Amino acid sequence: MKLFEYQAKELFAESGIPIPQNALIGDISELNSALEKIGLPCVLKAQVLQGGRGKAGLVKFVRTKEEAQREAERILEATGKKLLVEEAVPYEREMYVSITVDAASGLAMVMACLEGGVDIEQIARTTPEKIIKEKVDMSLGLMAYQADNIMYGLGLEQSAAKEGSKILLKLYQLFVKYNAELVEINPLMILRDGTMAAADGKFNLDDNALYKQNRFSLTRDHYKSDFEYEAALDGIPYIAFEGDIGMMVAGAGLANVVLDLIHYYGGTVANYLEFGGPNYHKAQQCMKMMLKAKPKCILIATFGTIARADVMAQGIVEAVKELKPEIPIVAVIRGTGEEDAQKLLRSAGLPSLSDTEEAVRKAVEIVGGAEN
Repeated sequence: MKLFEYQAKELFAESGIPIPQNALIGDISELNSALEKIGLPCVLKAQVLQGGRGKAGLVKFVRTKEEAQREAERILEATGKKLLVEEAVPYEREMYVSITVDAASGLAMVMACLEGGVDIEQIARTTPEKIIKEKVDMSLGLMAYQADNIMYGLGLEQSAAKEGSKILLKLYQLFVKYNAELVEINPLMILRDGTMAAADGKFNLDDNALYKQNRFSLTRDHYKSDFEYEAALDGIPYIAFEGDIGMMVAGAGLANVVLDLIHYYGGTVANYLEFGGPNYHKAQQCMKMMLKAKPKCILIATFGTIARADVMAQGIVEAVKELKPEIPIVAVIRGTGEEDAQKLLRSAGLPSLSDTEEAVRKAVEIVGGAEN
């Protein structure tokens, strides 16, 4: 689960990592009190879970009250989310620091670069030597000498290196305490007085550990629509697109294949709903959600062993009988109990195919797509 910037900064501040003074508002009526607290000039930052906010016009430096009013209204209207009003801090330079998990080794990976505020992926591709990396045995934790090595490796002067080392050690403590997959400060500003401040922050929690991280929970602000939020509350992965064919697929690997096939045969995807794995008992609920989304055609595809095809088919049939949908449905049910599954689908008047590629072609034909 991704935290919003303001939530990440709350954790930073609690751990002793300096942050600029800020105020969170949810409505334009709260702007004046926030400006009185923060002062001008200041920075207005949309609290959305997306990269490139600056390029999208969702982060704005404002000098006057009139400019702040105009830009805050625009950002709030564009996003419908909260807005962080933050002091504009004079700085000498920016740097990047992060801690994540190195999947290959199973160790924590600390990274730092003296070019903060930019696309770190681009630096990794073009000038990887600028990024200092240090792997950390999580049974031992990040040692002070490792944090020092990183900061001195960047070429920082002694005072700045010591300050950066302290911040790295505190960041690692947060990384472990909150079962994070990623903790990032970009940029970490080096101020004119030699101190540092976290100007932005990312904090991604491991979903598998959310049961013991009850301080944070998914909210409507995490999602683009009420529909996606409702699906998430039920534990059902759902992604909305802008095409014609609704994909109701059991298995992420199969979903990738089906999506590629749809595009290959000239179709487009309206949405994707995952009802495999632990969700295969929720087939009826998933089918209802897919019908509510109203794509031009629903394509159901499964290939399961543990997730029983007959159980999924039963849920689909019950939803169809209850809702009597007018949306065309194409199904290809494969896996454990598929013979019974196909009988169940036919009993409800749903054609049951045995070849995934054939099913995709049929769905594309129904919505009027052109085959290659």
